[in-house]
Amino acid sequence: MIAFRNWWRRDWPDDDTFALGIERLLADENTDFLLGAVDEGAAGVCQLRYRYSLWWDAPDCLLEDLYVEDAARGRGLGAELVRAAAGRARERGCRRLELDVNDANAPALALYERLGFSSYVEELDGHNRFMRLHL
Repeated sequence: MIAFRNWWRRDWPDDDTFALGIERLLADENTDFLLGAVDEGAAGVCQLRYRYSLWWDAPDCLLEDLYVEDAARGRGLGAELVRAAAGRARERGCRRLELDVNDANAPALALYERLGFSSYVEELDGHNRFMRLHL
């Protein structure tokens, strides 16, 4: 997750604060982390958060973060992590998998669209595109 923060060229929150936040999320029953590997080592991570949806009378799953290291890109790991996220969400009884993606992240947009996500833009600042996949 720190590598993802660094990929966005951010230095906040600092490493210690980030690590404490990860510990807190790992202890939360409404959070999952999925790890993906290529060859011999971990190369990707996907963070999922769950919440109840009044409109669906079922849980929703938010794909909060997805990151694949540069060296592992183009090998299908991101798609496999998203598929695994959808499977995990179904196991937990979720009816939707939602995410937001920065419009400047064209590879991520293409991945989500290829996997069947539909999108809508919230015009507050015009930066984030919200996407969902009905499960």
